[in-house]
Amino acid sequence: MNADDLARFLRANPQFFDQNPELLEAIHVPHPYGGRAIPLAERQTVQLRDKVKGLEGRLSELLRFGEENDAISEKVHRLSVALVGARDFPALARSLYFHLREDFAVPHVVLRIWGKSVPVDFEEAAAVDAAQKEQAGMMGAPQCGPAQGNVFAAWFREAAEHVRSLALVPLGQTTVFGLLALGSEDPKRFYPDMGTLYLRRIGELCAAGVTARL
Repeated sequence: MNADDLARFLRANPQFFDQNPELLEAIHVPHPYGGRAIPLAERQTVQLRDKVKGLEGRLSELLRFGEENDAISEKVHRLSVALVGARDFPALARSLYFHLREDFAVPHVVLRIWGKSVPVDFEEAAAVDAAQKEQAGMMGAPQCGPAQGNVFAAWFREAAEHVRSLALVPLGQTTVFGLLALGSEDPKRFYPDMGTLYLRRIGELCAAGVTARL
């Protein structure tokens, strides 16, 4: 009988050590963290302790993620209340900028709207070229990544040279009529593989607010 045969036998007969408990103390195996030999039962105990530590670490991680998501949800709720309470488009834009900068700690925020009746002297009505409109219309969902080489980075004007990562949030579901750009000086703040659920929700809130006031 070779090692494979023995392994198959033990898998096929899980009651073997129940019927022969004395073997658990008689069999000695290497300690996983040292050179000395220990009884099989002690080795199993060590493995169980390691598994418990791993589960505890995973639980702590899940709790931390849950707390972070709760905090973000609360911020999104505050933003929602502010946008709903905005009496007109200028108030809506001010509330959006304030909450994104102060609550979400996003230092650079730009909103551009086209295809809506935004007064031409508003910053949000600044010209957007056809290629940018087309690119925004094809996004389908928020996009995050480095600012370098991104055609929308210039929207941040004098701050553009300091922006290292950005998030682009298209506004509108069937037809895109605007884009919300968030910029950070931290190159790791917005990265390509990050989750965009809350960015999408913020975009939906912003789009609904703009549509209701223009």
